[in-house]
Amino acid sequence: MASRSVNKVILLGNLGKDAETKFTPSGVARTQFSLATTRRLKDPQTGEWKDETDWHNVVLWRSENLANYLTKGKQVYVEGRLQSRSYDDKDGNRRYVTEVVAEDVILLGGRGEAGTGEGISPGNSAMAGAGSMPRAGGGPAARSSNPEPHYGDVVSDDDVPF
Repeated sequence: MASRSVNKVILLGNLGKDAETKFTPSGVARTQFSLATTRRLKDPQTGEWKDETDWHNVVLWRSENLANYLTKGKQVYVEGRLQSRSYDDKDGNRRYVTEVVAEDVILLGGRGEAGTGEGISPGNSAMAGAGSMPRAGGGPAARSSNPEPHYGDVVSDDDVPF
């Protein structure tokens, strides 16, 4: 079992801004959004509770109609994998990016909304009914039928969030 490895990320947080969908030159939809996760810590010196927030860049492939549902403040569950890459910016400087490539996204609500449990599937953008909580990726067969494009072929500097 030494030859196996795992790259899995599970996040539950709130969107920091509305999701944006752009299309690669070959017409593949790339939706991206930022997700905030917050943890509560007790300061050992003062004894006061404080919140620490981490921001995550999330990319969802082949789900062009989801930007309408992924709006600022909504709570979402994201399951996927980490991916790091580098690119040269407009000034010729080498930049490095680590992002979560989402395989499963479930809308939970946010800003006082009741959770809906609506599942979002990359490559199959059907919404599930409340309470059904499906795996948004539809299992391994669904993921392999819609592989994401290779970064070197389709993503430009304009697709990078910073």
